[in-house]
Amino acid sequence: MIRHATIQRTAEIVMVCGIIALCQPWNLFLHRYGLTIIIVGLVTFMITGWVGPRQKPQATGTPEKEGHA
Repeated sequence: MIRHATIQRTAEIVMVCGIIALCQPWNLFLHRYGLTIIIVGLVTFMITGWVGPRQKPQATGTPEKEGHA
């Protein structure tokens, strides 16, 4: 199964590629679909952040640290 961090990093790269595609003036196809590429990366990033990895529950007998570690 694909790890959460891998999908999230790929979504970030897709968003950056969409910005580059939107800003370049040479290829009309990339310029036309640059915003779509950014939106696909953004939605993927939001879904991976929402679904995300499951957090392990803390034991109730251990004290929680406050402040910086």
